[in-house]
Amino acid sequence: MSTDVRAIELLRRVRYGRVATSMRAMPFVAPARHIVRDGNVVLRMHRGMGYHRACGGSVVAYGADNFSSGEPGLWSVQFTGTANMIRPTEDELALFGGGPHRVDGEPFEPVYMSLTPRFATVHLLEYATDHAAEDRAGHLPGGSSACVCPDGDRDGRPDGRRDADRDGQPVVRTEGRPAEYLAG
Repeated sequence: MSTDVRAIELLRRVRYGRVATSMRAMPFVAPARHIVRDGNVVLRMHRGMGYHRACGGSVVAYGADNFSSGEPGLWSVQFTGTANMIRPTEDELALFGGGPHRVDGEPFEPVYMSLTPRFATVHLLEYATDHAAEDRAGHLPGGSSACVCPDGDRDGRPDGRRDADRDGQPVVRTEGRPAEYLAG
């Protein structure tokens, strides 16, 4: 199976992702809802954020993953191509379904773009059976990874746990997820 076909197949399994491009030479990442139609990724964003102005007619990257799914096999996909502002068809609107009531405290106002992928990337994070169970069981609330320190180094924690990966190496966390999950 080609990477493009696999990436589209995986993307159809989730509803939300992140679009990335730059605005005034500064990179940004914004949440978006997506559907797949005729090999294109159709995105719905909140107009109030203003990010659609930077995306329309520009090269963007769109990524999605199943990192919070609880599934043993984790994956991430990314598509790169030009985003164009569109008016969705009635069928596309039905596929999107209802939007959020509010975004950042203001009423949701949708704006739509179509991304024709030029490049697709798939990353699969596969664990051996024992490591997958161990990894899921070792997570603390908020996504931090923890292990009991066999050498007695408690890092000041009374429970004898410290933030570490399954090999005992310190884990750098990013917004509730260990960075090891974000490496591609």
